[in-house]
Amino acid sequence: MNILLVTDAYPPEIRSASHLMQELAEELRDRGHAVTVATCYPQYNLADDTLENQYAEVSLESGIRIIRIRTLPHHKVNFIVRGLSQLSLPYIFWSKIKPYLKEGVDAVVVYSPPLPLWKVGQWAKKVCGARFILNLQDIFPQNAIDLGALQHPMLVRFFERMEKKAYDYADVVTVHSPSNGAFLTERQKIEASKLVTLHNWVDVGAYEEPQNDGYYRNKLNLENAFIIFFGGVLGPSQGLDLIVDAARDIRSEKDIVMLFAGDGIEKERLMDRVRQAGLQNVIFHPFVSKEEYGKLLKEVDVGLVCLTTKNKTPVVPGKILGYMAAGIPVLAFLNKESDGHQIIREAACGYSEISDDVQKAAQLILKMYEEKDCLKEMGMNGYRYAVKHFSRQVCVDKLEGLLRK
Repeated sequence: MNILLVTDAYPPEIRSASHLMQELAEELRDRGHAVTVATCYPQYNLADDTLENQYAEVSLESGIRIIRIRTLPHHKVNFIVRGLSQLSLPYIFWSKIKPYLKEGVDAVVVYSPPLPLWKVGQWAKKVCGARFILNLQDIFPQNAIDLGALQHPMLVRFFERMEKKAYDYADVVTVHSPSNGAFLTERQKIEASKLVTLHNWVDVGAYEEPQNDGYYRNKLNLENAFIIFFGGVLGPSQGLDLIVDAARDIRSEKDIVMLFAGDGIEKERLMDRVRQAGLQNVIFHPFVSKEEYGKLLKEVDVGLVCLTTKNKTPVVPGKILGYMAAGIPVLAFLNKESDGHQIIREAACGYSEISDDVQKAAQLILKMYEEKDCLKEMGMNGYRYAVKHFSRQVCVDKLEGLLRK
């Protein structure tokens, strides 16, 4: 089959979305499909050693055709500029994609957010007869409403109409947890017959290869520290003030360190808070490459996930899967609706708590520190659960079936 993947993020950008789509592209390629990825030109969430790199608009990378498209700014800008940029995305994407579709498209998978990219799926379906799969991660516009980024009634109605059209035109809408599906059907946003639960996948093998050589502990002078690690985008949805406040409350525990590796619109403000409080137990590090990320995970003690309670949808952060695949225990502070709580309980791979109480967060951090001897077992529980439920082979088996129907 000729398969088109549409996503705003793809390596070298470092985000859960980019890794997810790369792993999908590689797995589909390995199964004999011709895969084209249409994505934004790399500008954000980059490792330091890739900041100056230049990329061709079209390239063949490990047997996958990549079309990298220059777009208007859509990260680290205010919500108005970001909204206008995202509305322009499908038109810019389609104008660049069309010349490369002479051989046709049998199926198109659109990763959302950003939701406006659904129109590329609609056009590929109309022009090429492609089967259109909408891979829904965040439920927009509800998540933007919850975070206070979208408030004007006219804009809310506009994006809700767009959401309805996207679901109507897609042949299948996939969600990454059962509660996300229930959220949509209970609000009558989508026909249940179109909805499929497709867990996000993770390349478990990629986390098995790296060895712990102590490079990052040595580099950051953390040889003997108990490292609680957060890797990824530092944005308003994460609610990382909770972790800074908890770090303040346990500052007397000199061995415990919070390590944030990433970037985002909240990073400078969080760094200012840490400096003003004089905290020595919170360290910021730039993004690291996907390869280096696997190595870094081997050196930390606990993988941290955080979502603000302003989120009201059952999102499961992709970082949970990465930590499980790496065999490290998970410490999660999530909104009560998140299916992440259930996954962590079922896997027995760590602890989770609702992200609304600094004292409880501090106590849970200390609990994991006191249970150091149990962490390896928790990590292996998570690893086994990830292999069984989230390996890319298992999940893409299901997706491939949806593409062929």
